[in-house]
Amino acid sequence: MPVSLEPLDVGVQIPYHFRCPISLELMRDPVIVNTGQTYDRSSIESWVATGNTTCPVTRLPLTDFTFIPNHTLRRLIQDWCVANRSYGVERIPTPKQPADPVTVRLLLSQAASESNTRHARLSALRRLRGLARDSEHNRSVISTHNARDVLIGILFSESKANSLELNLEALTILSSFSLSESECAMVTLDPDRISYIISLLSHSSIEVRINSAALLENIIAGTRLPENRAEISNRDEVFERVIEILNYPLTYPRAMKVGIKALFALCLVKQHRHKAVDAGAVEAIINRLPDFEKCDAERALATVELLCRIPEGCAAFASHALTVPLLVKIILKISNRATEYAAGALLSLCTAAERLQREAVATGLLTQLLLLVQSDCTERAKRKAQMLLKLLRDSWPEKCAGNSDGFACCDVVRF
Repeated sequence: MPVSLEPLDVGVQIPYHFRCPISLELMRDPVIVNTGQTYDRSSIESWVATGNTTCPVTRLPLTDFTFIPNHTLRRLIQDWCVANRSYGVERIPTPKQPADPVTVRLLLSQAASESNTRHARLSALRRLRGLARDSEHNRSVISTHNARDVLIGILFSESKANSLELNLEALTILSSFSLSESECAMVTLDPDRISYIISLLSHSSIEVRINSAALLENIIAGTRLPENRAEISNRDEVFERVIEILNYPLTYPRAMKVGIKALFALCLVKQHRHKAVDAGAVEAIINRLPDFEKCDAERALATVELLCRIPEGCAAFASHALTVPLLVKIILKISNRATEYAAGALLSLCTAAERLQREAVATGLLTQLLLLVQSDCTERAKRKAQMLLKLLRDSWPEKCAGNSDGFACCDVVRF
């Protein structure tokens, strides 16, 4: 739990040696580096991850990137937190120990060995899953030990009743990793493996369905060859199953997050986007659009723009009563990237139907576009906004049209 800072500013000061020299905040997981200095684990790991190879305090070289937990200091910090509860300070939890390479190698060896009992292999996979779930650091350690090849082998081993649990445990871990192009090829070049993942999209467990969709998204994202991507998006019912995940009740937010990521990845294959429209993607995205978090809203709007580039998608969004009002409402509210996608979708829709031009103007798009072209949004977003303004000129209210000669529609930059 985070420390409450307001009471600290008034009634208590954090002891100097309890603060991380990098973040200057109370340390939650103090670790010692080879120079003898102590830092909060997350801060020193970020320092090293950005390419720094010296100790921030002493400037001496970091010759060993193994960080040793400073248990004594952590206990002192915890005691200090307890002693200052009256000031609103909450006790920091005891951090879980990070994965060490020796343990990871042993667990992977136990999980991969078919000579081990099913129970031993399952136990090793569950421990790996726990480590992978705990932190990005742990996932990095696991991935550097050939883990993904091992997990792919277990996932696609013969799916007998007594090995299904092994398959699904491997799927859970594998879905949390990005895959290299060669690892993706291990799946995309084998039609049976693709079929197996897609079959799991219909599993009785929502967790299995979500993990399968996450793995599919990772595979498509890591695959460069268009024909290999198309091999997945062309499969029967893949869009339907992914959209069912996207439509899962909001009480399970991970379903919505993974669902839109997988749908966006599938829609990157242009020749199969009509399958998304036929499967109900338009209704699903519009219904979920107000509920997405920032990153997911960006993907959702990118998917809208992709689908608006095909006639079937453009027609489906045009026929939905909430499409234009929603896009106009959120065009400036999420991020620069989201603004660009929303402007692109509106440009496609308004180009396709004069009715939508009038509707867009009536819902306030003109004001939004004028604000957009004067904002610090991306140049592509501004170009799309300028093209929209030019397209909508005939639909402007008379009081605006009469005073619009000074607007630089001639400055539109062509794609």
